[in-house]
Amino acid sequence: MTEAPRILLVDDDPGILDVVGYALKSAGFRVATAADGRSALTAATDDGFDIVVLDVMLPDVSGTEVCRRLRLDGNAVPIVMLTAKDAELDRVLGLELGADDYVTKPFSSAELVSRLRAILRRQELERASARPPVRTVGTLRIDLARHQVDVDGQPIPLTPSEFKLLALLSERPEQVYTRRQLMQHLWQSSHVGDEHACDVHISNLRRKIERDPERPERIVTVRGFGYKLMPV
Repeated sequence: MTEAPRILLVDDDPGILDVVGYALKSAGFRVATAADGRSALTAATDDGFDIVVLDVMLPDVSGTEVCRRLRLDGNAVPIVMLTAKDAELDRVLGLELGADDYVTKPFSSAELVSRLRAILRRQELERASARPPVRTVGTLRIDLARHQVDVDGQPIPLTPSEFKLLALLSERPEQVYTRRQLMQHLWQSSHVGDEHACDVHISNLRRKIERDPERPERIVTVRGFGYKLMPV
């Protein structure tokens, strides 16, 4: 029997920990909680979680700093940020630091559960996929089985969302994908939320795989349409 997914819920509001934690447990998740950034870092580093739900505003160490440190340490656990409704800067910064998605407060527990299940579903589909294990696009090498990417022979660490988008672009090099197509693929859902998140993920990818991110040659923008991957 497969164990229920493990969720680390991080928020300094006891009410959110109680209400959202109860909703997640009722939805079939195993839930651990943390009320500050330091505790979140310790838990996420020491325990094997399937997803981290992380509030931006935390005492001692902010949620964005927790996200930054986890990614810096090579921790690829999916991260969903909880942000205030008017905190667009926090949302963009979280995505730039490697977060996979965000939910704005106030939010419904049903919405959060739906987002978490979408992340888990896409991971399961990736594992079950029978696509060829390695793709080469120019000097870019993508190992789908190992979730590894090499650029000019050098390994490049990517977040799960970045890898997912790059894998789609590499299926058909030089074909243009719209932002909506990329986000639908990312979440395996027709609900894509803010398509601006796609631009942030693409920007993150460019910083990692382009020789000059300011003049991208691999992931090229097709104005008015979307993006395509070029063999260079």
